[in-house]
Amino acid sequence: MKTADRKIADLLHIRKAEKRKSFAVLLDPDKVNFDTFPNFLEYAATHGVDFFFVGGSLITNYAIDRLVAAIHEYTDIPAILFPGSSLHIDPVADAILLLSLISGRNPDLLIGQHVIAAPLLKSSGIEVLPTGYMLIESGRLTTVSYISNTTPLPRDKPGIVACTALAGEYLGLQYMFLDAGSGAQFPVTAETIAAVRGTVDTPIIVGGGIDSYEKADQALNAGADVIVVGNGIEKNPELLPEVAACVKAFNSKIEVA
Repeated sequence: MKTADRKIADLLHIRKAEKRKSFAVLLDPDKVNFDTFPNFLEYAATHGVDFFFVGGSLITNYAIDRLVAAIHEYTDIPAILFPGSSLHIDPVADAILLLSLISGRNPDLLIGQHVIAAPLLKSSGIEVLPTGYMLIESGRLTTVSYISNTTPLPRDKPGIVACTALAGEYLGLQYMFLDAGSGAQFPVTAETIAAVRGTVDTPIIVGGGIDSYEKADQALNAGADVIVVGNGIEKNPELLPEVAACVKAFNSKIEVA
């Protein structure tokens, strides 16, 4: 896929304009069982998963290419890279969330890794989705907070998160990702999502700690355009159809209206 095509970007912006929500499943290459992975992919497709995000903060077993190849073989669902560093770029994917960690002050994750990645991305032709990535305090230290060496934004200070997102939008970032992190004790609050939704015009992606229909519904109603579930599905496989049903129910209301 060539960047000029903007297939994923156009899809995300069209869905936002239509107020339609999307469901993304985050796949960590270290945690995928490739013996059962085809069955999982078919299961996800059956339940209407819209996107697969592929990657993580720390990858010890590099299998991104194999994972994306399987996604393409068994589904028509786009595989979007969720990179922890410039080492996690693979041109076989359909797109990449080019994450700028605007919640922190680590220059390497604000611009440093991006300089290294830029020529690789240009030569690969992969669709690039410039994304303002914000870590939100979740009640416990998460892997991404530790690896990034940054302090998350306070979960009880929606105004700070909203101003951070607005600054990112003014800098030209086209998507905002609010993440409580893998294994979060608490998800991003509805108040925080609503504050960001009322401040920026970009599509909003929300992940971390969404482990029930109710939490997914709260995030969607607060203004999330895409909700992301990863670690929760590993603990509870029934969470996938539960969240998918929540997204479907929300979109059904839009269609009726």
